[in-house]
Amino acid sequence: MHIRAANIVRAGESLMKLVSDLKQFLILNDFPSVNDSISYNAGMYKEYQSSIDKKLMNLRDEMAADLYELEEEYYSSMYK
Repeated sequence: MHIRAANIVRAGESLMKLVSDLKQFLILNDFPSVNDSISYNAGMYKEYQSSIDKKLMNLRDEMAADLYELEEEYYSSMYK
């Protein structure tokens, strides 16, 4: 009876290992899903990059305008 129980336990462990290997194979070799995920993340980061670029361009324009005003004030000042 102990031998039969041991065989059942080994068979169960073998099945669990097989299921684990199948899951790992599916995760690692599911190329369409991986490609979709990569494409989604790439698009999301490109949108994020473009929004950051727009913010930086606005900041640059504001700084250029402020610098122009400061230079104008400096050069028209009698205290220079």
